[in-house]
Amino acid sequence: MTIFRGRRLLENAIQSIDIRWFYQIRGEVYIVRVGEILSVQTSSVVMKPIIGLILLLFFGDVLCADNLVFESGPKKVQLLELFTSEGCSSCPRAEASLGRLVNDPRLWHEFVPVAFHVDYWDRLGWKDPFASAEWTKRQRLYAANWNAQSVYTPAFVLNGREWQNASVPVINDGGAPGVLKATVRSDHSIVINFEPDNGSAREFDLYLARLGFGISINVRAGENNGRSLRHDFVVLSLDHQKLASSPQEFHLPSSAPENASRPNRTALAAWITRPGDITPLQATGGWLPPSSGEGH
Repeated sequence: MTIFRGRRLLENAIQSIDIRWFYQIRGEVYIVRVGEILSVQTSSVVMKPIIGLILLLFFGDVLCADNLVFESGPKKVQLLELFTSEGCSSCPRAEASLGRLVNDPRLWHEFVPVAFHVDYWDRLGWKDPFASAEWTKRQRLYAANWNAQSVYTPAFVLNGREWQNASVPVINDGGAPGVLKATVRSDHSIVINFEPDNGSAREFDLYLARLGFGISINVRAGENNGRSLRHDFVVLSLDHQKLASSPQEFHLPSSAPENASRPNRTALAAWITRPGDITPLQATGGWLPPSSGEGH
């Protein structure tokens, strides 16, 4: 009788557990409640292993109510890049077309857009708060790969190739490079796991970008003087690391520059390449919660 009551108390305690996993897979959010998983009929023979597993999960800090998982799936997720500038009069229209992808149902699970602000138009009188020499260097690397003599804005790049606009075609023959998974924890750490389709384990280059949305800037000089510009998918920061093994832990990229407006919303974009190459192999991404440290 004592054993039966003890088991009943444990089952009731398990059912009351309200710790949940939050998954965002192919753009859809899934919530899995631990108590519902564990509240199954079990024999006394397996009760001890279950208790041990619960203790391991709790005290090992594996479960966290704020964990958020982004996962690509095995098929290729396309990376769409826009090189732009607040000092370029032709760029607002391109950025508006990119911004419309926010409402595209294929966002995050078929393609991941990012907007890099280059700094070479700052010389026209307006310093773009989101511009970076690193983003300019990235565009020049692409130009070198294409044997191009110069760079320009607005410039779209899709899967490492020169592209003409913000439209992202549906691809049926993009291959299946493997599953890229990013788990964002409440302490702003992020665990990256990549499982190549061919099963081979090797090193990759990893890029983690924090993106800002709904940002408005009043331009007071340069070609866009007097205009209010809105930005979506703008790269606020980019972290480039080596993915030597999977899974591997990193830190979530920092938030917006202090001289820029606070974004209404932020997201994470993650992609991998072969070592020394900037052509993306696989990508994933998704919306970050307000508690993830955006703004300043």
